[in-house]
Amino acid sequence: MTNIRLTKPTIAVLEVLLSAAEDAPAWGLSICRDADLGPGTVYPILERLSERGWVTSREETGPHPGRPARRFYELTGAGRRQAAEALKARRERRFRLGLAGGAA
Repeated sequence: MTNIRLTKPTIAVLEVLLSAAEDAPAWGLSICRDADLGPGTVYPILERLSERGWVTSREETGPHPGRPARRFYELTGAGRRQAAEALKARRERRFRLGLAGGAA
């Protein structure tokens, strides 16, 4: 598992994934909505996170009348730890630099 560059969009996606409930995983368009990012930004981030072993995905198996099956995205155990550590380290760096009150 390798580190990932923490751009503002990547941080937004990680925060959405970290906040998702275990019994209600995030799906692609919900991540776009909650991170306030377009699919052209979110899906490449999810692909990179998946390639690095931070995220797994699965297709919806239950009924989904009138729409395509959703693809759910969840942080792996290691991905959850790495994301939490990376975001914490970033917050600490920003605090040391006096940037803690600003936006991500």
